[in-house]
Amino acid sequence: MTEQKMDQLIKNYDRDFLLKLLDQMVLMRRLEEKAGQMYGLQKIGGFCHLYIGQEAVAVGSIQALDLSRDLVITAYRDHGHALAVGMEPNVIMAELYGKATGCSRGKGGSMHLFDVEKGMYGGHGIVGSHIALATGMAYTFKYNKTDGVVLCYFGDGAIHQGAFHESLNLAKIWNIPIVYICENNQYGMGTDFRRVSGTHDLYRMGESYGIPGKQVNGMDVLAVYEATEEAVRQAKEEGVPTLLEMQTYRYRGHSMSDPGRYRTKEELETYRQQDPILYLKSVMTAGGLLTEDEYKEMDKRARAAADASAEFAENSPEPELDTRFEDVYAKEAVNG
Repeated sequence: MTEQKMDQLIKNYDRDFLLKLLDQMVLMRRLEEKAGQMYGLQKIGGFCHLYIGQEAVAVGSIQALDLSRDLVITAYRDHGHALAVGMEPNVIMAELYGKATGCSRGKGGSMHLFDVEKGMYGGHGIVGSHIALATGMAYTFKYNKTDGVVLCYFGDGAIHQGAFHESLNLAKIWNIPIVYICENNQYGMGTDFRRVSGTHDLYRMGESYGIPGKQVNGMDVLAVYEATEEAVRQAKEEGVPTLLEMQTYRYRGHSMSDPGRYRTKEELETYRQQDPILYLKSVMTAGGLLTEDEYKEMDKRARAAADASAEFAENSPEPELDTRFEDVYAKEAVNG
């Protein structure tokens, strides 16, 4: 980073703001590492998709929201987004364990983390299906003339789904307040996205529908924040939907069952040099905004929170058998 950019960083952001971003990313990393460890010990079953390496996307983008009115919806790699909106580590880990104290009472698991009160509308397991839901959610803001925006996250593997293209077309026709965020972590399961996409600049797909797009360094939390903040402003003030392509990278396999052998050690090491946590740490340290001891204390707190979440989940009760019949239908019919 140049001295000019460093001076600009210090001028534009106060220390507390930067500390908050770093603290959230460190907590995400340690909680995900703990989840991976507990999965290996068979404490967590089913599918489990870790967010390690992509922390800057969820932290930076959600920081641009007003969660008293704005909404978040994402795909099945949702642990990071859940933490970013303020969900408690204990509740998240309990849901991964399938325990009654989890956010979905143990019935959703890793792919279905919900907390409506915090604006978190999932966690969705079917690739691309939630993009249409997000578009409908954003339409309600315009229809009801209320102030709010929806951030809709999905991976590069979902961008070729019909629901993506249909949703962008409707978003432009209706001019609704939504920001579509493609987390391009370079692989759709085990396939390099360049092998299956006619264009390698995924943000340009919005151009077909008259929707502005932007490619963002998804390993830089401040670049993510600034791009999302501007997109949110455009959505709320001008009714302009946006497609942001966050270029990021996951350090683990697609899921816990994926050893990731389709990647070279050299590629992995190249991206590790761009680690979003270490990057922000180095920037703050160089700018005199963080000491090594402060970082160690932050990391210590994150590790303790991760350990405590696993202990909480371990000691939590299993769901009662009769609850399997609950949450299937709405309790009250919605008047048409």
